[in-house]
Amino acid sequence: MRQTLSGKALLKILVIDDHESVLGGTIDVLRKQYPDAELITALTAKNALNQVMNSQPDLVVMDLSIPENTGMMARPDTGVQLLRTFMKEFPNLNIVVQSAHVRTIVRIRPDIDAHKGGFTVADKSLSSQEMLTRVDWALQGLTHTKDIKGIHSGLEVKPEWLRVLSLAFEEGLQDKAIAERMCVSERMVRHYWSKLQDALNVYPDDGKNIRIQTEMIAREEGLID
Repeated sequence: MRQTLSGKALLKILVIDDHESVLGGTIDVLRKQYPDAELITALTAKNALNQVMNSQPDLVVMDLSIPENTGMMARPDTGVQLLRTFMKEFPNLNIVVQSAHVRTIVRIRPDIDAHKGGFTVADKSLSSQEMLTRVDWALQGLTHTKDIKGIHSGLEVKPEWLRVLSLAFEEGLQDKAIAERMCVSERMVRHYWSKLQDALNVYPDDGKNIRIQTEMIAREEGLID
C-alpha cells in the first residue's frame, strides 16, 4: 500500500555553510524535524549555485559568510551576492538566511521585497526551535525579516553609494582613486558622499570627522562588513 505523503516528506533541502561543524549541527536539527527529507550541502558559493541549478531544492538554508570557491576567504559580501543571484534566477526558491551577519541583507532589501518564495532570517544566536520555526515559515512561503535592524527603516541606498563605501572603507581608497575605479569625476564621488550621508543622517559636526561618522553608521546599518 502506498504511503500517504506528509508535509515533511520528499523535501529537498540545501544547507550552505563553510564551517563543517556548524553544517553538521544544522543537518542534525533538520533531519530530526524532517526525517524523510533529502539533505544536501555546499561549502562555497560556487558549489551552492551548482547544487541549486542541478538539484532544484525546495529550501535553501544558508550562511552569508562563505567563500566564493575552495581556498578563498569567507566574506558576508559573497553570501549577499549569492543571495541576490538566487532571488533573480530562482524567484520561487524558499530561503532561510542563518547567519551571524544577517543585518548585511539590508543592502538587498528591494530584491527581498520582490522575491516570490519564502524568505526568513535566523540569527545564529537563535535556539534550534526558533530556527526551525523560521524554516517552517519559509516553506509556507512567508517572509519574515523584522528582526534585522534597519531593514524597515526606510533607508534607501543606491548601488553607486555602496560602491563608494566599499572602496573607501574596505580597500582604503581616497576620492581620486575611487573616481578612477568608478570611471566618474571626483566631483561625482563627492556628490555620492553627500547623498549617502544625507540618507544616513550624518552631517558636519564640530570636532567630529564626518567620514569616520559615516563609516560607523554604515557599519551599524549593515551596509559594509
